Amino acid sequence: MLSSDAFSYVNLLDCTADASWQRQTLIMNNIANGDTPGYKRQELEFQSVLRRELLSTHEKTLDKAVDVLDDDGNHVDGIEFTDYEHYSYRLDGNNSDPDTEQVELASETLRYQEVMTSLQNEFSRFAMVCSK
Repeated sequence: MLSSDAFSYVNLLDCTADASWQRQTLIMNNIANGDTPGYKRQELEFQSVLRRELLSTHEKTLDKAVDVLDDDGNHVDGIEFTDYEHYSYRLDGNNSDPDTEQVELASETLRYQEVMTSLQNEFSRFAMVCSK
């Protein structure tokens, strides 16, 4: 059987795209509930989870760490949580700031677009290799 790590980065980018999409959904929910009394904003932490998973492989290079994660069948998922850090700076108990959420949404949208571009580039490389 032929073994290849060619899809390791694709799998990792797929997890990243899923987490980014999930975070965008949470941010849009925060925006939609901006006037809901007592609402507490939702957040997703992915980058620190990914960093911890990559470091836990104890590999010296990113390529090897990604391969180990992929070989182990690990699907890196973000951690969804309710943000109580700024418990409530509004009289109605809501801790979602519409301006901050809009900035976060713009940032996450750019991140998602970049991940999708990276995925497209990976598949373009595969197509180029297969066509030769």
